Amino acid sequence: MHVRILISFGLSLLPSWAASVAERPLARHVVVVVFDGLRPDFVSPETTPHLAKLAGTGVFFAHHHPVYLSSTEVNGTALATGTYPAHSGIIANNDFRPRLDPQSPIETQAPGLVHRGDEISGGHYLARPTVAEILHAQGLATAIAGTKHVALLHDRALPSATPEVSELVHQGESRPASVTTALKAAQGLLPKATERDDKTARDDWTAQALLGTLWSKGVPPYSLLWLAEPDSSQHASGLGSAQSLAAIKKSDEKLGLLVAELTRRSELATTNIFIVSDHGFSTIAEKVDLAVELSVAGFSAKRVALGGLKQSEVLVVGNGGSSLIYVGGHDEATIERVVAFLQQQAWTGVIFSRSPQAGAFPLAAANIDAPEAPDLVVSFKWQDGKNAAGVPGLQISDLATTSPKLANHASLSPFDMHNTLIAAGPDIRAGVISTLPSGNLDVAPTILWLLGLKDAAQKMDGRVLSEALNQPAPPLQSYELKRLNAQQEINGGRWTQYLQISEVNGVRYLDAGNGEFSRAPR
Repeated sequence: MHVRILISFGLSLLPSWAASVAERPLARHVVVVVFDGLRPDFVSPETTPHLAKLAGTGVFFAHHHPVYLSSTEVNGTALATGTYPAHSGIIANNDFRPRLDPQSPIETQAPGLVHRGDEISGGHYLARPTVAEILHAQGLATAIAGTKHVALLHDRALPSATPEVSELVHQGESRPASVTTALKAAQGLLPKATERDDKTARDDWTAQALLGTLWSKGVPPYSLLWLAEPDSSQHASGLGSAQSLAAIKKSDEKLGLLVAELTRRSELATTNIFIVSDHGFSTIAEKVDLAVELSVAGFSAKRVALGGLKQSEVLVVGNGGSSLIYVGGHDEATIERVVAFLQQQAWTGVIFSRSPQAGAFPLAAANIDAPEAPDLVVSFKWQDGKNAAGVPGLQISDLATTSPKLANHASLSPFDMHNTLIAAGPDIRAGVISTLPSGNLDVAPTILWLLGLKDAAQKMDGRVLSEALNQPAPPLQSYELKRLNAQQEINGGRWTQYLQISEVNGVRYLDAGNGEFSRAPR
């Protein structure tokens, strides 16, 4: 079904930088600021005054999406490469890669494993180049600072990068040596993590590292600031809590400092700013330990494969609202049994499978069919009820019942699969609310387009966000809505699942997905 493209316009006054294309110079800089885990419904003049102001003077993307799994490392990679997880190779925060660790799941952002992955793949731990790598190949400088190690995925110091163009800070670590020396003299070490999982002090340190040390010689063509909040506080204290709202406000203050620094340097009028979150968020309504559930059902299920994953053993790698399932030897009989078990559980949302399975979608339906993808991926069930603070969006998570987490993400809930994107600057239209679907995939090609690397931009999976630009860009040609359905008759009942999809110019955005097992009436 094709529907008419709709873009609605706000009533905000034009900012000082919104001169006509003929009158203004081409922007020299792009800056990306990531508010980790910020839901768009928490953007307001009261909680995020700086962000709300930029939204009023630029473009607010009202139908923006992360890629699935809706988690940090997956979307950090999508933001960096403009490609689907199937093509970048990063499909989860935690996965199982026997070449890197034959027994235990890995964190895909862990520096040692990232470097080892590049070593054994000839520099292709990420299968596609990042914005930073593409810019470095053109001799253009970048400055990337993140409170989390996910910033490393944007710029891994491959041989093509030189200290003159590549400066990076990730979770207190830095390079080149000149940056490390300058940071130590100016700021000391990254503050220690707090017991209440409040990372605002660490975000303060990281923001100062970018605005002070990394920008000490000027603002480079491309900069990225990745803040850990409000993700950390939302996990720990819940959506809408006093702590998480304060964390959002603190992140907004960092944005205000960045805009003030650009103004002080007389660079605001030549800088395009993108404020984005990596994913949405949901309140945890129920915790399910998938490895335990499978073990009770008679499977040889585990979280660690001591001695390697043996034939027909089942390794579960939890990622919150979704889990990856690896079956030793890709044993088809075991995979079929696991699928049948999942289809009869009240907590199952959507099942994806590497091999064809009745009542499941192929991994490719969610663009997670990477070479090292698992045999099965399950997204847990969600609902649109509210938490105690009145915030909508509830999910089931793969966690031990003793886990202290109150909120999570990584599912196919629409509250996880819709996130924040706001853009403002000399090349961005003013006072616009775009209801056209967009996604984190689209940020990288749009950045490259604005920096003049148009061929590279059009080689990515994402699209240039033409609807937001006031300069010539690829035309909008199609907007299509799709719904995939799958079902299976099993054990006297019926399993059904669906996946809601939006497509613009052939770029696929997952809106939501869920499932249900119902028994036939007696």
